[in-house]
Amino acid sequence: MSLTTALTYALPHRLLSSMARSLAYSDDPRVSRWLIDTVTRKFNVNLDEAANPDPRSYATFNQFFTRALKPGARVADADPHSLVMPADGRISQLGRIEAGRIFQAKGQSFTAAELLGSDEDAKPYNDGLYATVYLSPRDYHRVHMPWTGTLRETVHVPGRLFSVGPAAVNGVARLFARNERLVCHFDTSFGPMVSVMVGALLVSGVETVWSGEEIPAYGDRITRKDYRGQGIKLERFAEMARFNYGSTVIVLLPPGVAEFAPQLGAESPVQLGQALAKLR
Repeated sequence: MSLTTALTYALPHRLLSSMARSLAYSDDPRVSRWLIDTVTRKFNVNLDEAANPDPRSYATFNQFFTRALKPGARVADADPHSLVMPADGRISQLGRIEAGRIFQAKGQSFTAAELLGSDEDAKPYNDGLYATVYLSPRDYHRVHMPWTGTLRETVHVPGRLFSVGPAAVNGVARLFARNERLVCHFDTSFGPMVSVMVGALLVSGVETVWSGEEIPAYGDRITRKDYRGQGIKLERFAEMARFNYGSTVIVLLPPGVAEFAPQLGAESPVQLGQALAKLR
């Protein structure tokens, strides 16, 4: 484990994230411009794809970070049987959920039940598929639907806020099942589907298109919101949620419904809309 990763065990995660949130939402031009310029330069952000490519026009760093893309910058895979990639970024891992466990990195795994916060919620995904997509600070930070689904329930699972960068993924046991996260359950034409928005160090919030800001407020217990009967249906490739800083989204699929696109593997760079899997 690297020294930086080891130090994150002792860091005051929530305090640091609260401070980062204050900076991200500051409308002081000196603060917002410094943050935007620093991130743009350090991470080589491609502003040509942004609906608004002028970095000086964003009132806050968060507005810049959650920027929309111009029409046509991303398109859904042309095969109507393809589930599409939910975000820009990089595949951390993907594969089969074996004996209820999801592979994180060499020597590291966690259970689907831990991730979802419930043994019962994990049952439909026994022997199913998982895909973990890491969004770096340079990426587009809105998460979209892999497939058309009707929102059934969200589950806010409180937890830590470890970094989700490669060093932490390799070094922090059960990382994605320990960090704070928002579990979004959908009903689809092939059965249930889950998209899990995983928070991280300096990640101050997750917003959904149906409810606005979901994290914070921070809590000390699992909170469920039932959306059955409200008719919240999101189409394939439609925006679902956004991170107010970079993090990770994990998609779970039930067994036997799809196969991953053959070109995908750990560390594969990916873009929103490309084929994630194809329905059988």
